[in-house]
Amino acid sequence: MDRSTWLKERQKGIGGSEAAAILGLNPYMTNVELWEYKTGRKVKEDKDSPFMKYGRDSEPHLIELFKLDYPKYNVIVPQPYSIQRNAQYNWMLVTVDAELNMLRSAQEPSGSLSLPDGFLEIETSNIFASRQNEKWDERVPDNYYIQILHYFLVNDKYQYCYLKAQLKSSFNKEVRLITKHYYWERKDVEEDLKYLKEKEIEFWERNVKKDVRPNLVLPPI
Repeated sequence: MDRSTWLKERQKGIGGSEAAAILGLNPYMTNVELWEYKTGRKVKEDKDSPFMKYGRDSEPHLIELFKLDYPKYNVIVPQPYSIQRNAQYNWMLVTVDAELNMLRSAQEPSGSLSLPDGFLEIETSNIFASRQNEKWDERVPDNYYIQILHYFLVNDKYQYCYLKAQLKSSFNKEVRLITKHYYWERKDVEEDLKYLKEKEIEFWERNVKKDVRPNLVLPPI
């Protein structure tokens, strides 16, 4: 699948980077704007900023670094712009950066690999202020966390996830890079998954399919 086809398919459902908008937790798009895009009232521009290009170009290298840091996993990189759909709700979409499975002992009768049961998400973020860096120190920003939850929702086989985040900042014209790793298990986020699933179904079935404008959801202060 090429990028233009991928973008058209994403228009038919909710992707990981869009899920946070439903809860009012996407800093770049409100839930009303998302509704306008999904109902065809607005056309989302396919912008390709220098930072977005940086994120795409750096992703393969960050995946290779993950392999070095976590040699116990087999890392499976899917075809570019591949889309997974939830078995019950085919409008729940996800494009994972990589799938993971645990390498097993070669002495085991079943072979050296188990089936993929986890995924890897790569994020790059520009840090413009110390407060932004503090947010990453305390926990993953809400929009990234919701994206991880959405991926769990789409595919029940995923039982764990790693997020590899590269934070980029500049000081006195010197580029500084900080890499952080985060890990979740499905069993530890079940309540959040249930809540997000309810909100996504409500948004798609009521607001998009029935064409009912949602009330604006503002992020908490």
